[in-house]
Amino acid sequence: MTFATIAEKVRAGGRITEPEALVLFEHPDLLALGELAQSVNERRNGKRVFFNVNRHINHTNICVNRCRFCAFFRKAGDPGAYLMTLDEVRGRAEEAVKEGATEIHVVGGLHPELPFEFYLELLATVKAVSPALHVKAFTAVEIAYLAKLSGLGIPATLEKLKEAGLGSLPGGGAEIFAPEIRNQLCPEKISGAAWLSIMEQVHQAGLKSNATMLYGHLESVADRVDHMRQLRELQDRTGGFQVFIPLAFQPEHSQLKIAGSGTSGVDDLRTLAVARIYLDNFANVKAYWVMLGEKIAQVSLSFGVNDLDGTVVEERIGHEAGADTPQTMSRDNIVTMIRKAGRIPVERDTLYQELRVY
Repeated sequence: MTFATIAEKVRAGGRITEPEALVLFEHPDLLALGELAQSVNERRNGKRVFFNVNRHINHTNICVNRCRFCAFFRKAGDPGAYLMTLDEVRGRAEEAVKEGATEIHVVGGLHPELPFEFYLELLATVKAVSPALHVKAFTAVEIAYLAKLSGLGIPATLEKLKEAGLGSLPGGGAEIFAPEIRNQLCPEKISGAAWLSIMEQVHQAGLKSNATMLYGHLESVADRVDHMRQLRELQDRTGGFQVFIPLAFQPEHSQLKIAGSGTSGVDDLRTLAVARIYLDNFANVKAYWVMLGEKIAQVSLSFGVNDLDGTVVEERIGHEAGADTPQTMSRDNIVTMIRKAGRIPVERDTLYQELRVY
C-alpha cells in the first residue's frame, strides 16, 4: 500500500480505508497530499469557498462539568463567571441583525440552576428579534443535559426545542471518541457513543448538524482516523452532517498540561487534507479560522477546505483557551482572504444555501 496507489484509487472515486488514511497521515510529502485533497474538493465544490455572516452567543460559562482541556468553564461565584440575561441575548441578536447576520450560534456551559424553560425562552428571544434568523444551538452534550432537565427523553426534548426556534446543531462536544483518551480529557462528559447516538436522533428529528474533532492533545493519529470513521459511518446512515470541523487544541490556558501539545501548521493542514479525502460523504470541510489563525486557514484552501466559518463576533470558548485571533472578522476581510487564495467567495446561510457570490 503506497501513497501512489491510494492516490490512484481516490482519483478514480474510490473510498479509502482506515489503514489507507493512516498512510496518508504518514506521507512525508505534504504538498502532494494537499494536491490530492484539493482535487477531491474541486471535483465536488469547484473553486467556491463558503462563509456566512453569523454571531456567537456563549450565554454562560458556568458549568457542572470540569473538562481538563477547557479554559472556558467556571463555577458559580468564581471570578469571571457569568450568565447573560435574556435582555442581553436579545441585544446581541439585534446587533447581529443590523450587521446582516443570518445565523446565531448558541453554545454555553451546563448551568446547574437554570430550568429547561430558560432554554426555550432563549431560543424564542432570538427568533422574536427576526424570524429570518437561523438559530444553530446546543451541542449534543447540551442536548443530553437538557433532556435530563426536561425529563422528556431526547426525541421529545428536540421537538420542544424545535418548536421554540431551534434550526440546527453545532458539532461541539465530540472531542475525540477513543474512550481511553476521552476519559482523560473529559471524564464527566457524555461518551463518544452517546454523542453519536444523540446526533443520530437529531438527524432523525429532521435537524442538520455539524461534526467536530478536537486534536493535538493526547490522541494518536490512529485515534483521529477512528474518530472520522465513526462519523463517516453515521453519515452513511443519516446524511445529516453538513460539515466536518477539526478543532486545533489550544494548550495555553488549559488545565491539561502535556509537553509538546498543541498543533503545528503542518499538522493542521495534514489533518484537514486527510479529512477531505477520507470523509467522502461530507460535502464540506471547514477551517475554523478562530483556532487555526487566519494565515493557516487561508493556506488550507489549497488543502481540500471549502469553508471558513463566518464573521463569528465575540467568540469566547476558543479565546479563553488561548486563541490569539481577532474576536471577529468582517465580511470584506473574509472575501479578500478567499480571493487572495485564488478562490471564489460564496456567502451561504446555515444550511449551505448560496446567498451571494462575490
